Amino acid sequence: MNASNLFPQPTAPLSELLTPDEAATYLGVSARTLATWRSTGRHALPFIKVGSRCRYRRQDLEAWLNSRMHEHTGHLA
Repeated sequence: MNASNLFPQPTAPLSELLTPDEAATYLGVSARTLATWRSTGRHALPFIKVGSRCRYRRQDLEAWLNSRMHEHTGHLA
């Protein structure tokens, strides 16, 4: 087994990973709200653990936002 099988290439360059503060700003919420969502699982918002730190991929944030798109309040669950 070679090293490339053990450590696949990341799907986003590290430079594209957002800190929780950056992700919160992008989403228009506070970093504390984002931390609450992350710890409670209230929203299925993917994040990456890098050691003890959390990072977010912009593409995941965009996909999450798009999944929450509604045309009117009658579509809300």
